Amino acid sequence: MKFIDEAYIEVTAGNGGNGIVSFRREKFIPKGGPDGGDGGRGGSIWAVADRNINTLVDYRYQRKFVAKNGERGRGSDQYGAAAEDIRLRVPVGTQIRDEDSGELIADLTQHDQTALLARGGEGGLGNIHFKSSTNRTPRQATPGGEGEHRRLHLELKVLADVGLLGLPNAGKSTFIAAVSNARPKIADYPFTTLHPNLGVVRVGAGKSFVVADIPGLIEGAAEGAGLGHQFLRHLQRTRLLLHLVDVAPFDPDADAARDARAIVRELRRYDAALAAKPRWLVLNKIDMVPAAERDARVAEFVKRYRGRGRNALPVERVFAISALTREGCEPLCLAVNEYLETVRPENVREADVRFDREVARG
Repeated sequence: MKFIDEAYIEVTAGNGGNGIVSFRREKFIPKGGPDGGDGGRGGSIWAVADRNINTLVDYRYQRKFVAKNGERGRGSDQYGAAAEDIRLRVPVGTQIRDEDSGELIADLTQHDQTALLARGGEGGLGNIHFKSSTNRTPRQATPGGEGEHRRLHLELKVLADVGLLGLPNAGKSTFIAAVSNARPKIADYPFTTLHPNLGVVRVGAGKSFVVADIPGLIEGAAEGAGLGHQFLRHLQRTRLLLHLVDVAPFDPDADAARDARAIVRELRRYDAALAAKPRWLVLNKIDMVPAAERDARVAEFVKRYRGRGRNALPVERVFAISALTREGCEPLCLAVNEYLETVRPENVREADVRFDREVARG
């Protein structure tokens, strides 16, 4: 299935049915009172978050959704039937905005969470509502209300605790495959990853976190170069970024520290809040470096990456791993989980424990 994380749609709710003017006319009751019923409510349009869906591809091909109108009222005190609502199922993590005003209508972050996108018109009133002691033959009825019409922008931002960041071929896909249940495509050419991959990393009973891998970034990504800029939105919900760096590039002229600093600049250009997130350095492919040279290679990289003066970059934590051989991966995952335990809200932690118990039973 093609991964689509953005779509534009139009939704039109149904109009309410008209109320009618009617009078009771039966044998032996020549002057019956008013009995015109109300019109039915027009159909509304709702969005529903569904954890079984992971793409907005359905809304790339069908872009207009129109609910039915309510039925008009009838005589004999009969009300018109309300029209059926339309429920649009979207992935968990979808944000919905009004395209014209930019207003955030809904941010669906939980399974089965619903949001009203367009309200159906109310049914009109029949003449039974206008009778009184002084108006015994009311000839008044009201039309049904109009349903709302909106143009909407749907944007999927995946829900993950940890986001992987780095150049193409830094080893992000190999890492997520080594530590989680994700099985992304892995190859030795740039842009192997064409869409975000999510993996669940389990570090013990009731302890797990979700990792998101996005296509690699290159310099100029914030201006549209490469593929990664299209998916940076998927890192905006994460609590921690792991910046993977290839410490043994094939190109002898490559400057890993300079390229890593360029990625940080791209983050700042795209979103200052994203760049301000906690970010750990993960030096990958350490198995390609002789054991006697590893400590010196890591120290030299960190020194050049950090820089000096007012342009110096903060370095919170540094890990040296090999995603291919899994060397150093377990200590990294344990450290990540320990950090997440300190920043997760209590209710999220309890939900994760319940989820793990359900998986164990299932």
